[in-house]
Amino acid sequence: MIELIRTNDAVVISFVEALMRDAGIAYFVADQNMSVLDGSIGILPRRIMIDEEDAETARRILTDAGIAHEIRSA
Repeated sequence: MIELIRTNDAVVISFVEALMRDAGIAYFVADQNMSVLDGSIGILPRRIMIDEEDAETARRILTDAGIAHEIRSA
């Protein structure tokens, strides 16, 4: 798996999850439960992980959705 995005913004995470789900792209939200350690204040970023074979499609979807700035460089 590769990292598609890394952010502390819960809205962006939810949006990307919806986009990936709608496109049929399997994803995993890493570090989701780390908020327990930071007291739910959102200082520890979460990562959306996807299969490398889906990376090009996922990046295109995020670009089309206007959030290309969130994409992690390879």
